[in-house]
Amino acid sequence: MKRHSQPAGLRLIITDLSEMSHRNLVIITKILLIYSFFFIAIKAFAIIKGAWLEANLILCLPFVFLAAIGIYLNKSRKYSWVYVITGILIIVLVRYFERDLAVAIQSAIS
Repeated sequence: MKRHSQPAGLRLIITDLSEMSHRNLVIITKILLIYSFFFIAIKAFAIIKGAWLEANLILCLPFVFLAAIGIYLNKSRKYSWVYVITGILIIVLVRYFERDLAVAIQSAIS
């Protein structure tokens, strides 16, 4: 039986896409890590300026975990699309519901 091999051009395109996909994964992982630090810094600044302590600390927790996992992934050079997609979802959900969550957390604590 004759095996059908891929043409050299197609192999080159597939290899380029794979390398590009991995490069995008690395870049997005680093962006999520930087954003996590940024969010934590903004919340720390808000607390210093007089915002609710407990609510803002609790809202920072997902970003602390994202930053810790992101540091581990960058140091070990193991990147994951699961981390990227989960991180994006966490950012979108927390930012969208941030005000409501802060009020609910403060109401529950008070």
